[in-house]
Amino acid sequence: MSLLDDATAGFATVNSDAALNTRALQFLNTWLTHPEYAAYRPQIEWMIAEKKWSFLLDSFYQILPFGTGGCRGSVGIGPNRMNLWTLGASLQGHSEYLKQKFTGVSKLQVVLAYDVRRFQDKRGFYNPALSNPVLTLTSRNFCEYAAGVYAANGIHSHILPPDTNRYVSTPELSFTIRHLVAQGGLNMTASHNPPDDNGSKFYDERGAQPVPPEDQLMSDLVDRVTAIKQLPWADAVKSGKVHYLDEAPHAAYIDLCRKQSLIAPPKNDEIRIVYTPLEGVGGGCAGETLLAAGFQWIPVKEQNKPDGQFAHVTKSPNPEVRESLDRAEIVARARSADLVIATDPDADRIGGLACTTADGRGDYRFLTGQEIAALLTFFKLSRLSAAGDLPSSPIVITTEVTTGQITRITRHFGSQIVNDLLVGFKYHADVLWHLENSGHYGEVQGTPADFVIATEESHGILATANLRDKDSACAAVLMAELALHLKRQKRTIPELLDDMSRQFGYYRNELLNIVMTGLEGKQEMAKMLDAIRKNPPTQVAGLSVVHFEDLQNEDGKMGPFKGGTDKSARNFLIVRLVRNGIEAKVCLRPSGTEPKAKAYIEVSSVPMVPGMGEDAWAKNCAAVDAQVQKLATDFLALALATVGHTPTAGADKLSR
Repeated sequence: MSLLDDATAGFATVNSDAALNTRALQFLNTWLTHPEYAAYRPQIEWMIAEKKWSFLLDSFYQILPFGTGGCRGSVGIGPNRMNLWTLGASLQGHSEYLKQKFTGVSKLQVVLAYDVRRFQDKRGFYNPALSNPVLTLTSRNFCEYAAGVYAANGIHSHILPPDTNRYVSTPELSFTIRHLVAQGGLNMTASHNPPDDNGSKFYDERGAQPVPPEDQLMSDLVDRVTAIKQLPWADAVKSGKVHYLDEAPHAAYIDLCRKQSLIAPPKNDEIRIVYTPLEGVGGGCAGETLLAAGFQWIPVKEQNKPDGQFAHVTKSPNPEVRESLDRAEIVARARSADLVIATDPDADRIGGLACTTADGRGDYRFLTGQEIAALLTFFKLSRLSAAGDLPSSPIVITTEVTTGQITRITRHFGSQIVNDLLVGFKYHADVLWHLENSGHYGEVQGTPADFVIATEESHGILATANLRDKDSACAAVLMAELALHLKRQKRTIPELLDDMSRQFGYYRNELLNIVMTGLEGKQEMAKMLDAIRKNPPTQVAGLSVVHFEDLQNEDGKMGPFKGGTDKSARNFLIVRLVRNGIEAKVCLRPSGTEPKAKAYIEVSSVPMVPGMGEDAWAKNCAAVDAQVQKLATDFLALALATVGHTPTAGADKLSR
């Protein structure tokens, strides 16, 4: 039997759709027979010999698709893995897209950024005794390859020089595209994913990731690629189409972020802040901006240097994960710090811990993305209001899955809010683009000058319209200043969170991950969402369903699809529930970058009413907490039952 015959028989043993098997075999045949893939052949032959059918099928059944943040996944061999071929097809399609979109521009330009990653096959998917063209690939290697593709297509690229020890973070990339008036950009990063993952995120001339239908146009051009034009790195440099970034854009970015300050800077040892970039690139982003704003932060020494293996980070290099801050907490306790600030590897997300006492000697409370979003919205609106500096038509932007407390806060200050966006900061940027071009977004009226803050539940903040992606640098300044402002009043961030709950209602927001790995998991995930949309529940956990919304309904508020990418992003179900003064919501969607479905759960109460004692308020909050857990348990069972599964023990565990 031939290798392809072996694979055909092997794929038949995997529980998958026959059409996907056929497509995987077509790709596999190409990679086994075409000369351009010869370097990959030894590993492919070994995987066939070892009968790794499920892994091979998952590696070859499709071309790695665009998600909410672009292409992201495991580095590896095959069209459904991150490698130079996968990236090359995207780059060639992007080049064609730029040439079609900017027909009157004689010198097309892109900005290239990259994180600290280096593929080491820590999961042991491949044979270490055989040659492997993806082994040791770094994000910088991907970007140098990209520069060669762009140069071969007549497009100029801007990248840091090879001998630099600096990185361009995600928010700085957004700023630099706008600063250089480039037509687009590429960021090679997998953000907080495991070390052996990588990804490509494409940006438009606004410094944002494209939204439908533009991303569909680009995706279509990628699908039509039959050949990749490419120059080796050295030849691309000699062509004069590779330009090294100097310090000017970086200095301008740090200065912009510093100017988002809302209060007087700290004096001497007035506040103690621990900062960690979690071995990512945030030191040159949030770290520098904090220093520029007057905050002499305390480092977590073993996490201060960029390292793509994240060897000194517990569990995940992600400030959304409490365990990632364990070393920072040790330093904070030793130094009696008031606040811990952490950023993820590409420095767009921010997280932290806040001391429960004003002297820095208490316990430390982990700050969720929902809490950070509400805190910074309240802080900025309140400070601008107190100073008489609120814009004439202030605007706050957030998503459907970000805490509803922000809506109450925003309306308290007489501001407008966009609060129903899909997940992904490209949609926040799209709101700003509409304000720029038409003076409104839906019923919200204004311009970017009226913009106050944009937030999302996954630790994303944008505080200036001069860039168009989430930004940990401005957020770090606001967090530090909030802690300082409260300390000057002998108060703490946890105390403010409690006060906000009393004033605006107690909100409990939780994320329930329904993990479904591999091709089989992806198919079951699709079946699960389709089953729920066809037969929505009437009650869950004792709460009555008062409204069910399927964002893929073309007769609904979002209208007809703008393309396949739009349809995919709108694979999003909203269940609203109520009982006895408690309101709840569950939003369900498949992750665009990880093998799981995400159920965003919110349960809330009314604000504390006059005359309500502390005991009664505590009971109110406890009832909300109990309802969140019951809702998570029952919804998980309901969702898995649609595909014939039952939850494993602990699968409904929440953050607290």
